[in-house]
Amino acid sequence: MTATTDGAGAMARGADPEHQEGTAGTAAPAPAAPRDAAAGPPGAGAGPDGSPRGVRGVQEATDKAVRALLERQDPAGWWKGDLETNVTMDAEDLLLRQFLGIRDEATTRAAALFIRGEQREDGTWATFHGGPPELSATIEAYVALRLAGDEPGSPHMARASAWIRAHGGIAGARVFTRIWLALFGWWNWDHLPELPPELVFLPPWVPLNIYDFGCWARQTIVPLTVVSALRPVRPAPFALDELHTDARNPFPARPAAPLASWEGAFQRMDKALHLYRRFAPGRLRKAAMTAAGRWIVERQENDGCWGGIQPPAVYSVIALHLLGYDLGHPVMRAGLESLDRFAVWREDGARMIEACQSPVWDTCLAAIALADAGVRPDHPALVKAADWMLGEEIRRSGDWAVRRPGLEPGGWAFEFHNDNYPDIDDTAEVVLALRRIHHPEPAKVEAAIARGVSWNLGMQSKNGAWGAFDADNTSPFPNRLPFCDFGEVIDPPSADVTAHVVEMLAFEGKAADPRTRRGVAWLLAEQEPDGSWFGRWGTNYVYGTGSVVPALTAAGIAPSHPAVRRAVAWLESVQNEDGGWGEDQRSYQDRSWAGKGASTASQTAWALMALLSAGERDGKAVERGLAYLVGTQRPDGTWDEPYFTGTGFPWDFSINYHLYRQVFPLTALGRYLHGEPFGPDGPRTPGAHRPAGAS
Repeated sequence: MTATTDGAGAMARGADPEHQEGTAGTAAPAPAAPRDAAAGPPGAGAGPDGSPRGVRGVQEATDKAVRALLERQDPAGWWKGDLETNVTMDAEDLLLRQFLGIRDEATTRAAALFIRGEQREDGTWATFHGGPPELSATIEAYVALRLAGDEPGSPHMARASAWIRAHGGIAGARVFTRIWLALFGWWNWDHLPELPPELVFLPPWVPLNIYDFGCWARQTIVPLTVVSALRPVRPAPFALDELHTDARNPFPARPAAPLASWEGAFQRMDKALHLYRRFAPGRLRKAAMTAAGRWIVERQENDGCWGGIQPPAVYSVIALHLLGYDLGHPVMRAGLESLDRFAVWREDGARMIEACQSPVWDTCLAAIALADAGVRPDHPALVKAADWMLGEEIRRSGDWAVRRPGLEPGGWAFEFHNDNYPDIDDTAEVVLALRRIHHPEPAKVEAAIARGVSWNLGMQSKNGAWGAFDADNTSPFPNRLPFCDFGEVIDPPSADVTAHVVEMLAFEGKAADPRTRRGVAWLLAEQEPDGSWFGRWGTNYVYGTGSVVPALTAAGIAPSHPAVRRAVAWLESVQNEDGGWGEDQRSYQDRSWAGKGASTASQTAWALMALLSAGERDGKAVERGLAYLVGTQRPDGTWDEPYFTGTGFPWDFSINYHLYRQVFPLTALGRYLHGEPFGPDGPRTPGAHRPAGAS
């Protein structure tokens, strides 16, 4: 199925209405004119088609990709591809509507059409393309289809329920799935971990305070403390006996872990919290609930959402409704309207729910790709993108200031609206994008860049590296809670984010700054024995390595450095027979999958970007990788990529960013044609290698 706009323009119903100014592409600037045969770094020989050094088709592929990307720009200046995850988003959206009493036939029919389309032959659902069956996703999808009227005895439902029973039934599902079922009496609240709202009173220096959790988990856990305390049950429209392994004993006790283990200690702490629930002082509990409600309302964004992501928004709406906010209240109305904007409607009438939206991330990556491909730095499309990015700068403090109270704000978030949580990765990439653009108001750009650089430097963690949203968010305790089985709940520094910050600082002339050198030292120490780096926010070792090597060379690490040579050797060793690179999400669970998987355009581009920065431009691996990109490009200048190469939580939550397949191949092709952003004399001037006549 194809989306009506693939999230690219204002026709996509997932787009923020404040940014909808017309159909995508209707006002797109003209693409760059084809370059002449002399394109390429100084001294590069040209092949018969104008591609340097005999790699056929690179120039033509680049020109087609530039045109395709320019056509996708929204008239307001931004780009946004669909952000595809898994059917739990769609199932939980229907369950929310059922809980609130607002589920309608049209929405249900469209959601069910999408969910059915994602079911596999064995009756199951996976959490990424080609992945193994996943129990919780299959349970939630099954329940959603029951809401849509699919009968348990129909073949596709019978296959699903048989598989669920064979793999542990509802009792084997993750905590979040059982919470959704408890809302309708399909699971017993007594058999769920306790999460007291009094957590909001713990000061930041006490272990397990809410700021020990990553921002995405914090925004989810606070409203869930309200839900957990009130334990609501709405009448279920049907029973789910067919999903229990033993309907006579639907709530089997889970085995106790050894007392001497961390798991055993936290299990016993959970038992103590269940006991506390019975004797919690009424006034304290009421005060905690009020404080939690206030915390939630204070963090609602201007567009009505929470954190710009669907899960916290869903649980915040439920919590506030339980606290007495009726559906007509402005806070609730705005919240529900924000959830509607996560819907992407497809041509066949199906409705897919995005977990979040990525316009800032997509826009800065698109601007970098176009600039590196030789589009002139004052091109109207790039200037418009810069204007939009400048308008998205966040100038007020958020939760990050709990750990960095004296730091002046200045940065960018991932989404249209998320002022409480700018992120370090987006800020670094936006700065790199703005530096490539010649804007008519340079002083305005310089001031925004200066604030972004200062904020990123201030968010450096004690170990010299950078996390995504917070500094020093490294407590070992949150991940051990029985409640937290839904994915990563802390935000420690990662190699990919640290690499992007180091690259940005080098571009800003701060390669010799002691803070940059600490980041470089951390990256060198984090290299895996095989020469790769772990990728936290992209899949996986190919992403980590593709991020780190360009950062190291930008910061002055020579291509001959042993760390760079090990990385090159590893990338060459995992290149596929077809010339591309690919890596399956299973590498997060099983190290033997590192660098292994079907070739994809985005992962091939990451590998090429690393190899090019390491001085391998004339190498056989680069030649084969370029040939893969040229050979798999579609006539319209795009690439197809069903595989999930993005990461929300390693293994637990995977993402297919629909624009990755476009921006990263274009960046790699452009850097092959025009050289690296960092030459031997430092950062190159945007467009410096652009041949005469290029627009």
